[in-house]
Amino acid sequence: MTLYPELIASVLYQASGSEEVIEPVYFYIGIVFGLQGIYVTALFITSWVMSGTWLAGMLTVAWFIINRTDTTRIDYSIPSRENWALPYFACQVAALTGYLKNNINSSAESFCYLLVSAATYTFMMMWEYSHYLLFVQAVCLFLLDSLTLVQTEKVHEVYKIYLFSLFLGYLLQFENPALLVSPLLSLVAALMLSKCLEMNMKKGTFISRLLKIMHFYLVFTVTVTLNFLLKMFVPHKENEHLLKFLEVKFGLNTTKNFTMNWLLCQESLQAPSQDFFLRLTQSSVLPFYILVLIICLFSVTQVIFKRIRMDLEFLPYHPNPHCLTWGNEKFVSCVKITLGEPLRETVTLEDGKIGERPEIVYHIIHTLLLGSLAMILEGMKYLWTPYVCMLAAFGVCSPELWMTLFKWLRLKAVHPILLALILSMAVPTIIGFSLWKEFFPRIMTELSELQEFYDPDTVELMMWIKRQAPVAAVFAGSPQLMGVIKLCTGWMVTSLPLYNDDDLLKRNENIYQIYSKRSAEDIYKILTSYKASYLIIEDSICNEVGPVRGCRIKDLLDIANGHMVCDENESYTYSKYGRFCHEIKMNHSPYVNYFTRVYWNRSYFVYRINTVISFQS
Repeated sequence: MTLYPELIASVLYQASGSEEVIEPVYFYIGIVFGLQGIYVTALFITSWVMSGTWLAGMLTVAWFIINRTDTTRIDYSIPSRENWALPYFACQVAALTGYLKNNINSSAESFCYLLVSAATYTFMMMWEYSHYLLFVQAVCLFLLDSLTLVQTEKVHEVYKIYLFSLFLGYLLQFENPALLVSPLLSLVAALMLSKCLEMNMKKGTFISRLLKIMHFYLVFTVTVTLNFLLKMFVPHKENEHLLKFLEVKFGLNTTKNFTMNWLLCQESLQAPSQDFFLRLTQSSVLPFYILVLIICLFSVTQVIFKRIRMDLEFLPYHPNPHCLTWGNEKFVSCVKITLGEPLRETVTLEDGKIGERPEIVYHIIHTLLLGSLAMILEGMKYLWTPYVCMLAAFGVCSPELWMTLFKWLRLKAVHPILLALILSMAVPTIIGFSLWKEFFPRIMTELSELQEFYDPDTVELMMWIKRQAPVAAVFAGSPQLMGVIKLCTGWMVTSLPLYNDDDLLKRNENIYQIYSKRSAEDIYKILTSYKASYLIIEDSICNEVGPVRGCRIKDLLDIANGHMVCDENESYTYSKYGRFCHEIKMNHSPYVNYFTRVYWNRSYFVYRINTVISFQS
């Protein structure tokens, strides 16, 4: 459990003297919403740095808020780890954008470097899955470096930041083995090894040229091998279920396992629906994003092919690798185009080559990788959609992008630079007014609505626990209900709705057996093994009638226990025992021997688990 966010919040609450001013829960909510403000501000700065105009930042914020259903889940999952972590990642991306720029001065570069370091480490401490997202970022930087579109020294400085953050995070997370076996550590180690081999090779030799060609293969092989060796020697259980889930997700394996099938049924782990794309299209962000992405991709492709052509055709014809001989002319141009350095130090507006800016290329690769993940798992859209808003806003507000388009069109009727400047201001202004007219009244109406969730049955259950349950009582039930009980009453529970550990997932599956077709004795043994003293049955799960029959909790349990067989779209169920959650309500033997009902209402049935078993019928 990553509890550093709560620890930091509690320290701030005590240090600021807020005990007499505000309740802890509202202080906590205020911090989380304040972080979302930092998140949006970081996106604002990133688009401003890329485009050179604050209009891009304003448009990014507008699209982010309008598409908040797909950019954040802060409105219904406030304590989620990602709500604490992603603002720091956005700050890191903003600082990295400035750091990768070619024409940045030394003081600004140092500031960006320090901000990248601090944000990377903080992000890693806030979220258990942070190293996976940093791995995606490291792949982007690796591709950027391999295509020689960025200064190699800067990329390797970022690699050092990764290593330092992993090492410090490993220590402060109580020697968390997940960081040692993370793909990020293996990739960075492979890249560092590859750099050492290249530095020890003489430039221009056959072996060094061969090593350049085998660079991708070398890095990939070393990364996989090192990760495999680390997993062999470092004992770990964290996140193993993710690999099993991906195997089943992509059809590489089939399983009857309850946890795997339950994960496959979750909406956030399925492919995005058509409604997702329809919402982005209605807010106009998706069409502009696709347009900007296509223009930038073509420009980057041109730069890459130019880079490869220059390396393959010109360098062998002159003994000095820094000089180019053009054809049969007696003219030698000495320019710095060695591998690992960008084509140009600066790209002017007249050039119309937006693909030569390393920070732009980084964001193009970044959004493509995150977009690929979002097309597989809908839950990944919360990582991708904010950068869709940012990239689309940057594109329509960037004179360089318009100039790149005009260069291809060979526009001569109107001065292209003047037209690019006009469109970079006119287009976002028109978009802004249209968004204001269509969405502003809707947003204000939603803000004026005050909603409160109240479930009287759940409130009655919490009140009964506080008044009647012994202080040493331990409750067992569904993980979601146990989380509510722990939060509202403070009583001990057997499980919590946490899904980042194999042992916790197995515990949740065992507790869920109260909704399966197993004997009273089996359920009794399971519950007593976790030292539970009270059992809570939920009617909403026991009598669940879901739209997808195979995704109901009781169906998944029947499949995992072998009590259901599916053949040619027909389901056959068999078990010598009835469903436990139904049978226990009948109050007949042997259920009354093991369990005694002590409270019930329309939604919940609470049973005391007998310590002394009576076998009287």
